[in-house]
Amino acid sequence: MITAGLIHWILNTLNITVHIRDVCVFLAPTFSGLTSISTFLLTRELWNQGAGLLAACFIAIVPGYISRSVAGSFDNEGIAIFALQFTYYLWVKSVKTGSVFWTMCCCLSYFYMVSAWGGYVFIINLIPLHVFVLLLMQRYSKRVYIAYSTFYIVGLILSMQIPFVGFQPIRTSEHMAAAGVFALLQAYAFLQYLRDRLTKQEFQTLFFLGVSLAAGAVFLSVIYLTYTGYIAPWSGRFYSLWDTGYAKIHIPIIASVSEHQPTTWVSFFFDLHILVCTFPAGLWFCIKNINDERVFVALYAISAVYFAGVMVRLMLTLTPVVCMLSAIAFSNVFEHYLGDDMKRENPPVEDSSDEDDKRNQGNLYDKAGKVRKHATEQEKTEEGLGPNIKSIVTMLMLMLLMMFAVHCTWVTSNAYSSPSVVLASYNHDGTRNILDDFREAYFWLRQNTDEHARVMSWWDYGYQIAGMANRTTLVDNNTWNNSHIALVGKAMSSNETAAYKIMRTLDVDYVLVIFGGVIGYSGDDINKFLWMVRIAEGEHPKDIRESDYFTPQGEFRVDKAGSPTLLNCLMYKMSYYRFGEMQLDFRTPPGFDRTRNAEIGNKDIKFKHLEEAFTSEHWLVRIYKVKAPDNRETLDHKPRVTNIFPKQKYLSKKVGAK
Repeated sequence: MITAGLIHWILNTLNITVHIRDVCVFLAPTFSGLTSISTFLLTRELWNQGAGLLAACFIAIVPGYISRSVAGSFDNEGIAIFALQFTYYLWVKSVKTGSVFWTMCCCLSYFYMVSAWGGYVFIINLIPLHVFVLLLMQRYSKRVYIAYSTFYIVGLILSMQIPFVGFQPIRTSEHMAAAGVFALLQAYAFLQYLRDRLTKQEFQTLFFLGVSLAAGAVFLSVIYLTYTGYIAPWSGRFYSLWDTGYAKIHIPIIASVSEHQPTTWVSFFFDLHILVCTFPAGLWFCIKNINDERVFVALYAISAVYFAGVMVRLMLTLTPVVCMLSAIAFSNVFEHYLGDDMKRENPPVEDSSDEDDKRNQGNLYDKAGKVRKHATEQEKTEEGLGPNIKSIVTMLMLMLLMMFAVHCTWVTSNAYSSPSVVLASYNHDGTRNILDDFREAYFWLRQNTDEHARVMSWWDYGYQIAGMANRTTLVDNNTWNNSHIALVGKAMSSNETAAYKIMRTLDVDYVLVIFGGVIGYSGDDINKFLWMVRIAEGEHPKDIRESDYFTPQGEFRVDKAGSPTLLNCLMYKMSYYRFGEMQLDFRTPPGFDRTRNAEIGNKDIKFKHLEEAFTSEHWLVRIYKVKAPDNRETLDHKPRVTNIFPKQKYLSKKVGAK
């Protein structure tokens, strides 16, 4: 928001009148262009300019990044990937030059990344890992010492200026690796300083003793501070990256998010296409010709592959390094098969007046002549096959690139160019149907309900209801309040009578559910229902048990063989109310659920405390009104007044009457 506001202010200062809405809409595409530039710069530092140009072209069209950089995607990730790539570029530049100027620029970019996205933790762990591996590979240099010491100190101070971060860099386990490597680097540098002042035997003894003591002291200090509570342990979101089953057991609300599911091979190919195959080749080229900066990109690639496999959302951090390494692979192949043969010949040696130089020069000419003679003989043996191989390989590479461009265009137009609230389906003849049920339902809520009405739904739709229907919701996409979400999950998982008590306690006026059984929409609430049960069970284990919603054989079924607890819970009844009377086509019986390919088990659904208020055209959104109790007067279309003095009941009645 600060970035968009700053751009809007600058444009208006320059008398370029642009609406703030247009700035927000085009913010992500603008920063995607900057991401391509930063990827070009980073790849050029790692390999050469040709590879950088290919990497910029790849990341400009790859679906794995376009999914978060389309116009209208006003989210943190839109600017965070640019900050990530630019920080890495400046870090590589700092390591190569040892310049404090480049390191300070890297710190400023890191500060912007910290303010933009919580994924900055990836940076503050990857850069220390790079320095640590360089120490293990005995690639320590003054350049590395200057770069990391400056980055850690200045970056730490700058990151602590962000209110949301605060003292986390010195009090959470996610940041302890950076502090440990900083301490280890100081010890290593001090031992290198003593190297020139001690004998070789004394230095070796002191070196191993000093490094061991420094590493042990850092490790024990972190354990002690964590045990005493000064350093907070890993948060559940980060701990679930290492233990993939942790979130499902202990924090189901994290595991319930679709973006936090493990990545399938289909997702890898869908988002990266041919780059999945060329990416390992580029990594191999980097490892084969290793240097300080290529150690960094190798660590970046290996860690990003692991995290992307654990969590779909982190495909976003994998995509840039895949584009870079694939570009290196393509660039290397093109240089080998399309490069000028003359460039491979040894350049002529200049004349020298010195006799020794002339003698060395003659030796060089003799060696060059032998190499040239050997190359000429080899060319003669492969004279007929060489040009053909070059042509075949070049055509194959160009075909792969063309297929990649076609795939990216198709994915972008079909999967990532439609708003999430408008669905599209295709007929057999290729014509497209637009399903506008979400906007239809939200418009009905805005027009036909009181402005103070409270809507209960699952948290996925909280922001949409608040933004498009302008109605109060109980839970929304800000999922920090786990107990409140669990209470809504308990209401959805209970029978109607128990759920009605919860809804009256929460002053619910309407209940909204998403049902895809008519059109075959797989993202409806029945498919999400088990997550509601698990989250509710975490807070209310005595009332809700996940096993009650499965058959004795351990199956989750909505037909007659389904669990009685499931067939009578509020979510099931609201989804399938009147659905048992509907026959979708002549091949299926009435009440056939297209999403789950089953005939529902409870067709005679009746409500005592709810009544149907609205069902959209394709039955995708269903809204129910909560009835008022029979023995209590309520004033419709007026905000309720909560009794804050339980013993003085007359006070709330007087205020309510007034």
